Amino acid sequence: MTSIARELETLFRENANPERALPMEAYMRGQFVFLGIKTPERIQLLREFWKINEKPKGEELLRTAEYLWELREREFHYAAMSLMDKYSKEAAPSHIDKLEQWVTTHSWWDTVDFIASHLVGFHLSKYPELIEEHTERWIVSDNLWLRRTALLFQLKYKQATDTERLFAYIRLTMGENEFFIRKAIGWSLREYAKTDAASIRRFVAETPLAPLSKKEALKHIL
Repeated sequence: MTSIARELETLFRENANPERALPMEAYMRGQFVFLGIKTPERIQLLREFWKINEKPKGEELLRTAEYLWELREREFHYAAMSLMDKYSKEAAPSHIDKLEQWVTTHSWWDTVDFIASHLVGFHLSKYPELIEEHTERWIVSDNLWLRRTALLFQLKYKQATDTERLFAYIRLTMGENEFFIRKAIGWSLREYAKTDAASIRRFVAETPLAPLSKKEALKHIL
């Protein structure tokens, strides 16, 4: 544990609001405990904190993020992800294992979507030799959050999107009844439609997608 991690924990706990925590926990279906710190306040707290404290670097930065991630309350997980985002530029290839661990820990859309599209997406663009080994295992995993990550990791790739891989992964999962998979299929297609709408229209026309996936895919190009 680093001293900066302890100080961050103390800061957040001093600003906890139990009354606000209740509706936040209800919104997340009671799966997580909250301190009751809303996003704008959390961002402001961190902004003020970093004005008077030097942001950790390297392995200290990673250890700080890992410490926060292991805490119980959800706001710490959000703070941990913002630090992990800073660490990503210096992360070695093996860092993919840590990201996979985070996808499968404290898992829900609010963390997995950021990890998938920002952290995993950036890491695999930096080390493309890792893509096949990891995402092909994830897309057939029993863990729905790993499958969702395999569908969403290219979300920000635009022209660099491997459409053959994207479409193949969609075909592997399009028969699932799982809401978060059907939503991810539509989201990934909708995002790539900003780059190549014609290919998305064609794929949707040729592929028997679930109504939710189809609706999401074509939302902005009909």
